[in-house]
Amino acid sequence: MVVAPVKSALRLSGLNDAAARLGLKAGMALADARAMYPTLTVADADEEADQRTLEAIADWCDRYTPLVGLDAPDGLKLDVSGCAHLFGGEATLCRDLVRRLGRQGFQARAAIADTFGVAWATARYGAADAASVVPPGATREVLLPLPVAALRIEPETVAGMAQSGLKHIADLIERPRAPLAARFGQELVRRLDQALGREDEPIVPRLPLPSALVERRFADPIALESDVLGSIENLARSLAGVLERRGEGARLLQVALFRTDGKVHRLEIGTGAPLRDPARTRRLFADRLAVLGDECDPGFGFDMVRLSALVTERCDPAQTVFDAPEQNTELAHLIDRLGARFGLRRVQRLAPQNTHIPEFAVAALPAHAAAHAGASLAFSPRYSALSRAGTARSLPPFGGGLGRGAAKKNEREIAHGPVQDSLAPARPIRLFARPEQIEAIAEVPDGPPVRFRWRQVLHEVAQVEGPERIAMQWWRDEEGRALTRDYFRVKSRAGARVWLYREGLFGREVERPRWFLHGLFG
Repeated sequence: MVVAPVKSALRLSGLNDAAARLGLKAGMALADARAMYPTLTVADADEEADQRTLEAIADWCDRYTPLVGLDAPDGLKLDVSGCAHLFGGEATLCRDLVRRLGRQGFQARAAIADTFGVAWATARYGAADAASVVPPGATREVLLPLPVAALRIEPETVAGMAQSGLKHIADLIERPRAPLAARFGQELVRRLDQALGREDEPIVPRLPLPSALVERRFADPIALESDVLGSIENLARSLAGVLERRGEGARLLQVALFRTDGKVHRLEIGTGAPLRDPARTRRLFADRLAVLGDECDPGFGFDMVRLSALVTERCDPAQTVFDAPEQNTELAHLIDRLGARFGLRRVQRLAPQNTHIPEFAVAALPAHAAAHAGASLAFSPRYSALSRAGTARSLPPFGGGLGRGAAKKNEREIAHGPVQDSLAPARPIRLFARPEQIEAIAEVPDGPPVRFRWRQVLHEVAQVEGPERIAMQWWRDEEGRALTRDYFRVKSRAGARVWLYREGLFGREVERPRWFLHGLFG
């Protein structure tokens, strides 16, 4: 027996067949039970373990219908509408469910009816059969002889109704509702209407309902990875036909592998673009299985495989060309494969943002989301996103590189946009999370640095290019500061290539500007 504390007293919450034959009942105080039978063996209730077991059984019941809900602490709700014919009818489905659970060591009772209230009442208070089917339209006749406790009401309400002589549903089903609600509560009337089908009682599924699904059952379980992948490819081919008729493609696919011992393995893969290709679907799940390894143990084999499209999206036919490879399609497939191995959110790409602030000019987004949104896949090696957007002005460089052609170069910049002196990137590929403050010395207040100290090391400047002036966004500055930045690309005599800036214009914004190092080249 299992006992649980109820109102500061230990009471029986679970009984086996032997305890039931002794006349013990759930809810009885443990002291009373031991007074009758002193040698009783009891165990403490473990609600968390019971919940995990119930969820595992719910996973297994997904083989009968994808719409499975929990009815804690010891029940499940299944909507088998349109599914019973796959198992030979409702009676066959009900018997198969109880028989399979019995093989796993569970004692279960099941009932199928027009409403969940009647199915719940029949399974717990109906005939002695473990599997019962209430004929359509027989709801009222089945409910009449059952006790009022079959309406799923509180024990205190049941006791109060018994004192009034209302012991069976037949005693109250014809009575006026208003007096019943006033004396015993509105919950009694609501449960009665739900059982009779006068009020809807939807089942809340514990798993999302797929947009489309296909499945295959095996007379002999399969255990080889090649057989599993072959089944997935065949199912993907059938699913592709369904999605093609709808004009859709899958963005999130799930494979459910049902083991013969009741355990269910669920594998999910996401895609950067709508997918209907069976071969690519197989390849993605092969990559996923390679990552899971022994975690997806087949045991004694899988007797059922289900492929579901959890998320779908519009997928219109695309015009193809003969003289150019489908680079975007291949890149999307590569992203999907990397996402299947490492997780879609771990595969990222840099997308330019509509701002000229360096630390916010590029954002790391999930690669599949960025590709679907049409983000740029590459950056020009000659110009930064800042220069392309035209939000800042590149001034002539200081030091090496400035000669007689500087004036003509400036004229070209004004006419055709900024021109770099080298093929090196205008900005580092990666910036520091926070700019690091440095000590720097310049020949003139607004000029480039001639030496700087970073992390206790003094660097002599050999070459410098800049400045690139950026005015900050004053409306986003919480402290009310709007200091201008002058960025320089600097190469030290020791070979270090850094990107640093001076914060604030000398004499106009601050008395003494500060210097920061924002990133490293190469």
